[in-house]
Amino acid sequence: MPELRWGPLRRRWVIVAPERGKRPSDFRAQSPSPTAADECPFCPGNEHLTPPEIARTPGPAGWAVRVVPNKFPALADYPELELGKKGPFRRATGLGAHEVIIDSPDHSRDLDRLPLEQVERVVDMYIARLGALRSAGRFQYVQLFKNHGKGGGASLAHPHTQIIATPVLPPEAQGRLSAARRHFAAHGRCLICQLVEEELAAGERVVEEGGHFLILSPYDARFPFELLVLPRAHSHRFVELSGEGRTSFARALQGALSRLSSLLGDVPYNFVLHTAPCGGDWPGIEDWYHWHLEIIPRLTQLAGFEWGTGMFINPMSPEAAAEHLRTAV
Repeated sequence: MPELRWGPLRRRWVIVAPERGKRPSDFRAQSPSPTAADECPFCPGNEHLTPPEIARTPGPAGWAVRVVPNKFPALADYPELELGKKGPFRRATGLGAHEVIIDSPDHSRDLDRLPLEQVERVVDMYIARLGALRSAGRFQYVQLFKNHGKGGGASLAHPHTQIIATPVLPPEAQGRLSAARRHFAAHGRCLICQLVEEELAAGERVVEEGGHFLILSPYDARFPFELLVLPRAHSHRFVELSGEGRTSFARALQGALSRLSSLLGDVPYNFVLHTAPCGGDWPGIEDWYHWHLEIIPRLTQLAGFEWGTGMFINPMSPEAAAEHLRTAV
C-alpha cells in the first residue's frame, strides 16, 4: 500500500508507492554514444580550450586533476554585491564563483571506475577549492555538485564536478540548517548523529556500513535508489576531513556510485554536498550541524503533481532499494 513519509532531515512529505514500482532491471540505463575525445576541452592536450586554469594536481599527463572557471558561469566575479528593491521586488548583482573540477585526464571513466588513489586526489581538490572559496570572505554558501549523464544535466561527457559559491544562503541549505538547529534545541543532540544511530539499529535501509561512513537509502527517499553518505563521527564542515577521513570518504563515495552502476548501468545522476555555510549567524553550529552528501539517480521524471505540491512520488521503497544495492558488487 502507498504511504506518506515525513523525514526530519528535509522536513517535507514524500509518497512511497511501491505498487507503481519496477524491478531494478527496468531502471537500467542504456550506454550512451561515446564523444570524441579529440573534441573535448577537458582532455589532455586541449587545455587551451578552457578558461585560464585555477589549480591543478600534477600527474603523468601533466595533470591528474584540473580546476578551471566555468566557461558559462551561473554567477560571476562582480566587484561587490549590490542590492536593490522596488516595491515587492528585490534584486542583487550576480556575485559569485563557478568552477569546474576535471576529475581526471581519462575521458571515459567516472569516479566509480577510477583507481581509488585518483578519487582521493579528486576529494583533496574538493577540499582545497571549497576551503579557498570559503575563506574568500565574499560568499555565504559554497555548493559542490556533480551532474552525470545527459539526464543529470551534464553538458560535457568528460567526468567533472562543479562548485558554485553564492552571496546568499540558498533555501535548501536554509531549511536543513533550521531543521538541524530545531532538533538540537528540542533534543540536545545532533539530528544526523541520532539518524546514524537509529538507522544502524534498524539495519533495513543500510546499504554499506564502513568504519567512518554510512551509506543508506533514506527513510523519506524522493527517488528510486536515492542514497545518503553520512560521516559516522560528528563533523559540521566537509573541509575538516583528515587524511584518513579523506581516504575513507573517497572509498565510500566510489563504493556508492559503483553499486548504482553495477545494479542499474550508467544511469544519469546528481550528487550534492551539504556542508556548513561560510557566513551568517549560526551560533553553536559546530555542535548541531552535520555535513552529508546525497546521490540522486535520475530515473523518474517530475510531473504536474510534484511541481504543483512539492511532494514526490517514489515508486521504489527505500527498504527494497537498500536490499537490491546491498547485493550489487
